[in-house]
Parts: sequence; structure tokens; C-alpha cells
Amino acid sequence: MPDTTGKLKLGILFGGACEEHAVSVKSAREVAASLDTTKYEPYWIGITQDGAWRLCDGPRPDWEITGSRPALLSPDRAVRGLLVLEQGRYGTVGLDAVLPVLHGRFGEDGAIQGLLELSGIPYAGCDIQSSALCMDKSLAYAVVAAAGIATPDFRTVTAASDALDDGSEGLGAGRLTYPVFVKPARSGSSFGVSKVTREEDLAGAVREARRYDSKVLIEGAVAGSEVGCAVLGVDPDLITGEVDHIALSHGFFRIHQEDAPESGSENSTPIVPADIPAQARALVQETAKAVYRALGCRGLARVDMFLTEDGRVVLNEVNTLPGLTSYSRYPRMMAAAGMPLGDVLDRIITLTLAGKDR
Repeated sequence: MPDTTGKLKLGILFGGACEEHAVSVKSAREVAASLDTTKYEPYWIGITQDGAWRLCDGPRPDWEITGSRPALLSPDRAVRGLLVLEQGRYGTVGLDAVLPVLHGRFGEDGAIQGLLELSGIPYAGCDIQSSALCMDKSLAYAVVAAAGIATPDFRTVTAASDALDDGSEGLGAGRLTYPVFVKPARSGSSFGVSKVTREEDLAGAVREARRYDSKVLIEGAVAGSEVGCAVLGVDPDLITGEVDHIALSHGFFRIHQEDAPESGSENSTPIVPADIPAQARALVQETAKAVYRALGCRGLARVDMFLTEDGRVVLNEVNTLPGLTSYSRYPRMMAAAGMPLGDVLDRIITLTLAGKDR
């Protein structure tokens, strides 16, 4: 229950032991700037790249060192909060809800959601099943295709061998034609993604993808524009942001791969609202909601798609804890629809408490 000040005690997780650690810290800084502290008392729990948990004053540059204390999220529902180490002894801090601001591995794949389920604390975002499903692109494609939504053609390469899932010998792309995209099946952003235009480069691209995941996706290129849609809510009451469109000058879209993403990308410009016809915009939004429902999402997600020249919408991927940085697509799309980040956070937390018995 809220404390005597009337504020809700909100645990905010950020950082993480994965390749998207730095992006998560930047997202947390935007959350800190936008959160209504007259309603919420934030407890900032930073996770270092080595996996250590620290209770700190916020996602400042020195959060790992200055004033931070070791802290653990208790899986014991009798505690329903944090165990904080001070002067050699653990004390407890009760939490009313948890907002994960974690991206990629251990943040969007169901791992942290499992711990939060054990804790009994209401948490924002997708549950274990939908988080794991969306994180594995090959599984997400299978479920979405069964719901009648278009997906790219793809093959998978597992850790056990270099044979494709269609029974082909070796790494030849089987029935796919070049160019193809090679990507980790279960990784966030564009880490480990390569565009391959000839077969002799395929093995090297698979090795690069395996730096991030043992399961690799070889995906046929889709001729079309890259569009995205922010979705917020719990079915059937879903809100969508304005559709965005990624304008490319060359190459392919590599989100979070720039040295200084705050100052822009060398090859891509997000356009919000997307410069597409109103009919196409509505189709993208309806497809995003259909994908969201099919995969069992709740809370929030960003659905990335392709809009082809003949007007079809094809799924690209789903991010269940999308970036919330100053340059991220999700908050820009929601802001363009009249909902700034502070309002988005308030809505997500309200939904979290309303669905605490899920």
C-alpha cells in the first residue's frame, strides 16, 4: 500500500547485464525527468553489466559508485520488495509496483518477469510468456502468421548444427533469395545484424550473429518502407501512437548502433507522423494492434513493420520494453499523438495496479 505521504512506492529497474545496458540507462534518465514525483516515490535499482544490483539515487553517471547499496528483489511474497544491505545487515523496503526499464536479454525475454512473478509485486509490461515469445523472432513469426498476419520468409540455424530448419545441408539460404538479413533470433536492437547479398558472406554473418545468440535467423529481405507503431494498454482498450517511417539514405536501419545517437543517425531519419496515405496509416495501426493481441502483449510495446509498395503490412519485430530515450521511437510516436512520456508512464503504472491479480 502507498506510504503515509500518499505516494506509491515504485521500484524502477534499469541497466542490465546485456549489450543494451547503456541504452537502458539513457531510458531511465528520461523516465526520471518525466515521472510525476508528487504521485510516485521512485526506488532506483541499477543492474551493472556484471549483474550486480544496486539501490541508488537515480540513473546518474556515477550511480554504480556514489551512495549506492547492494540490493536484491526478494522472491518471497511475504517481503514484497527489496532486501537492502546496510552495515552488514539486510533491511527491507516494500514496493507497491515495479517498472522495468530494461531492454534486450534479461529485460525483455521473460527472465526478469519470472522473478517479478515470484515476488508477487505488480509489474509493468508483458508477462513471462509474451515477453519470451516476442523476444524469439522465429516463434513470434509463427504465432503471428497463424493469426493471418504477414511475416518475412525465414530459416533458422540452431546452435547444434549449421543445417537450416528446412533440412538443407550447410548454410545455403535454401529457398530464400538474396539479399537476406542474418540476425540473432533472441536479441534486441540491431546488435549482430548483417545484410548479406551473396552466399560466400553468409557464414561470417552467422558467426557475427552468434556473438549475441546461439539461435540465428536468416530472413528474406522485404521490399518496402520501415514503419512502426507504439501500442499502449490492455486488450481490448488499446491506444496507438502516430505511425513513424524510417527514411534511409543508404544501408539498413541500425537502431542504437551510432556513436552519438542523440545527434542523429548517419543513414536514417525517423519521420513522425509517417508521410504515408491515411488509409495506409490506419492499416499499420490496426495491424500493430492485431500483432499485439496475437502475442498476448499488455502494458506497452513497439511493433515494427514493413509497408510494401502494393499496400501490404509485414511484421518485422516486436519490442516489449522499447527504448524511452530522448531519441527513441516509442515516446516520439506517443508524443505526436498527444501523450507525452509522463502521461504514458502514468497510464502504464495505472494499468499495472489494475492488473495486479493477473
